[in-house]
Amino acid sequence: MTDFSGKKAIVLGGTSGIGLATTEMLRDGGAEVIAGSRRECEIEGVECVQVDVLDRTALSALFEKHNGFDYLVNAATGGPRAIGPFLEMDLQGYQNSFAKLWGYVNSVRLGVPHMTPTGAVVLFSGYPARKWRAGAIAIGSVGGSVEAFIHLSANEIKPVRINGVSPGLIDTPMSPLKGDERKDYYAKGSAEHLIPRAGTAEEVAAAAIFLLENQFVTGTIVDVDGGAIVT
Repeated sequence: MTDFSGKKAIVLGGTSGIGLATTEMLRDGGAEVIAGSRRECEIEGVECVQVDVLDRTALSALFEKHNGFDYLVNAATGGPRAIGPFLEMDLQGYQNSFAKLWGYVNSVRLGVPHMTPTGAVVLFSGYPARKWRAGAIAIGSVGGSVEAFIHLSANEIKPVRINGVSPGLIDTPMSPLKGDERKDYYAKGSAEHLIPRAGTAEEVAAAAIFLLENQFVTGTIVDVDGGAIVT
């Protein structure tokens, strides 16, 4: 377990799925963690705050309150995402999918000025950014934009580091499916991957933890996808 004693981290979208797993790993490593979410929450040993990543005023107040923090992790989706065949897709839904990008941009632009010079940012894209997946054109477009933002902004926010994690098909509470329907979805979706199963939130969070602690990595995307993009 990495020792994060004396460090302060803000994890947006930090109360569910990958964000929650990251929150818990940072807490267990000794960090002071503030988990932000649009809904109320209680996480033992963590300060929970209600905040929307699209609300710049609220984000600014959060960062100012914790001025001098070390780590910023943003796992918030920003809202609903459009899925389905592109030529049948509602264009407003496609456009709304980019709320994730705006939330990321807001958090980095407003948060970095309040971070320590040795601080680090981690964002999340997704493997459809670099490999076609049926029904995921909007999601892939957003993910590609997130990865470009990471590569380019690394040059401007230094010495603060910024990196991304690109998850594959991950079994998280974001999916509303239940029972056998859920098992079948993940089994079929990962059947042709080199590791034919869905990943876990903890496996993705472990990559985020690596990117926070390794001070020789910036402007990089780490794939945690079971080999999805190479098949």
